[in-house]
Order: sequence, then structure tokens, then C-alpha cells
Amino acid sequence: MQVKCALCEKICQLDDQSVIAKRLKNRPIHTYLCDSCNKRISERTRARWATGNFALHLPLNGNKKTSRS
Repeated sequence: MQVKCALCEKICQLDDQSVIAKRLKNRPIHTYLCDSCNKRISERTRARWATGNFALHLPLNGNKKTSRS
């Protein structure tokens, strides 16, 4: 399966039986990041987290979306 990285637009080859490939097939809204982009983002996130200024904003009620009735 060929996939394109959402950040650098590099085309990568995935095994059809891998977990990532199955996730992308079943839920196409998920985005793929190549190994180099994933590593770069995770390193920067860990560095920001280590500073103590990193705030993770989660919904208060535990739901991802709020309904407007």
C-alpha cells in the first residue's frame, strides 16, 4: 500500500497487513506521518513537555464533540 506523509508529502510503501495500513483503510480520515516526521514531532513535543510550559487541553466532560441543540 502506498501512502503519502501529511507533512513532507513523501510517498512511502506500507505492508498491507500492518496495523497502520489497516487503520488507514478502515478510517481514511487518519493521517500518515513518515518515520522522520514522526520522530521530529515527538522529539519537539517531549522537549516542550520537559520545560513545564506544555498544557494538554482536554474536554471537560470527556466527549470529543459538544452538541449544540
